[in-house]
Amino acid sequence: MSGDARAASTVIGLTGGIGSGKSTVAAMLAGLGAYVVDCDALGRQVIEPHGRAYRRVIERFGPGIVRDDGHIDRPALAAIVFADEAELAALNAISHPAIDAEIAERIAAAPADSVVVLDMAVLVETDLGAGQYDIVVVVEAPLEVRLARLAQRGMTEDDARARMAAQATDDQRRAVADYVIDNGGDLEWLREQVAALWQTLGR
Repeated sequence: MSGDARAASTVIGLTGGIGSGKSTVAAMLAGLGAYVVDCDALGRQVIEPHGRAYRRVIERFGPGIVRDDGHIDRPALAAIVFADEAELAALNAISHPAIDAEIAERIAAAPADSVVVLDMAVLVETDLGAGQYDIVVVVEAPLEVRLARLAQRGMTEDDARARMAAQATDDQRRAVADYVIDNGGDLEWLREQVAALWQTLGR
């Protein structure tokens, strides 16, 4: 971290696999007073018209990904990059520096002496946000619990397992975690753990 304005704040990298309840934990931390940055939303924002990565993405992938209204056709772009690892790497090389710049702006805009939470699905899988967070908090839940939650969202078991297989494993996430929150129980159990984390942070 650099800069006097950031010295007093704590920045958390919050991550977890699909269905783990990461977003629920982020909302609970926000309720306790954390300043939450939705990094997935920033990923969408940077390829919007006037976004930091908009022009470079079009230059790289061609005008065929642009809709009539000037917005990038996200499903069309996804069809290109998720079918080819080299194309995905090319997109990440453009979008990730843009997202990192947005993250830095959000951190700088946070109130002094705050807890900033970077809600980031791909913290382990990529170097997104690297160097910008002080602490890594991982949310996890048993496989059967995650599958049940995703089924409630309308996702088939095959799709859910495929999404999980594309993400880091629990062991990989634990290897970088400073704190692990177990979201295999009820909401009260989750609240207790989030409150304990908040207290550990000196809040």
